[in-house]
Amino acid sequence: MEQKTLAGFQRNLLKKGPAGRLRKEGKIPAVIYGHNEPVHISVDAKEFDKKFHTLSENTLVTINVEDKEYEVLVKEFQENVMLGRLTHIDFFEVERGKTLHTRIPVILTGSSVGVKEGGLLEHRLHEIDIECFPKDIPEKIEVDISQLKVGESIHISDLPVPDSVKILNFLEQSVVSITTFKAEVVETEEEEEEVIEGEEVDEAADSEE
Repeated sequence: MEQKTLAGFQRNLLKKGPAGRLRKEGKIPAVIYGHNEPVHISVDAKEFDKKFHTLSENTLVTINVEDKEYEVLVKEFQENVMLGRLTHIDFFEVERGKTLHTRIPVILTGSSVGVKEGGLLEHRLHEIDIECFPKDIPEKIEVDISQLKVGESIHISDLPVPDSVKILNFLEQSVVSITTFKAEVVETEEEEEEVIEGEEVDEAADSEE
C-alpha cells in the first residue's frame, strides 16, 4: 500500500485559545495516541489537504515530529462543516511487527446483468473489518458485479483479499445482491387490496347498525 508522510509540530499549550490561534495560522491541532503516551502536535492544513483528498482508517501515515518518527492511521477527526475545514485529528500509532484491526472500503465495479434485466442493486456492506500487519493494509477491495444476476448475492467469503489479510466479518454476510423490485410492488398492491376489503366490511357493518 502507499504510505504518506507528514510534518508534525510539537505543541505544549492544549487549551482552546492556543488551538484557535493554530487554526488561524493554517495548522490543524492533532494528537497521536496508542501504545505510548499521547503526543500533542499540529500539522499544516495545506499539506494535509494536498495529500489526503479523503480520510479513511486504511491509510498508513508517517509523521515526523522533530527527531522522532510515528507510523499512524487516521482514527477520528472533527470538522467545521460551514467552513469546510478540519479542526482536530486523532492519529492512532501502530506497532511495527504487530497486527492491527482496521476497516477498508468495498468498491463495486462493472454493470450488473441483473440490473439491466430490471433487478434492484443492494450494496449492503460498504466497509469490512480486517486484521493484518500495517504494511499489508489494502487501500480497498474491488468487487466485479458484471455477472451478478437477479436473485444472486456476493458474500464476504467471495471477496478477493490477499492471504496476508484476515477478514473479521461473518463469512456468510451479504455484501451486494440483486433483488426483484417487481415482486415487492405486487406484494404491496395485494396488501392495499386487503386493507380496502377490510374497510368495506367495516363500513357494511356500520350501515347495518
